[in-house]
Amino acid sequence: MPGVECLEHTFTVEMRSKSHVKSISISDEAHDRVLFEGNLGELTKISLTEGDVLELVGVNGVLRVDISEEQLGEALEAHRRSSPSAG
Repeated sequence: MPGVECLEHTFTVEMRSKSHVKSISISDEAHDRVLFEGNLGELTKISLTEGDVLELVGVNGVLRVDISEEQLGEALEAHRRSSPSAG
């Protein structure tokens, strides 16, 4: 709907090898937590693709997050305002 911000953001993590995956855990607790840790390695590219997908490409894999350029800009601006070096 126009004017309504979508609060759902999808993500994918694609690793080139399981040797770059540090851990994957799925909790049996009531909160059903899931943790995925790995190492993307040196970043080779950061871009916004397919409209609103932030893509971080590393030598070991790719992380994709569904986030708009506007939302990303707002987060960066908020970070700059709260940074001790901001003047």
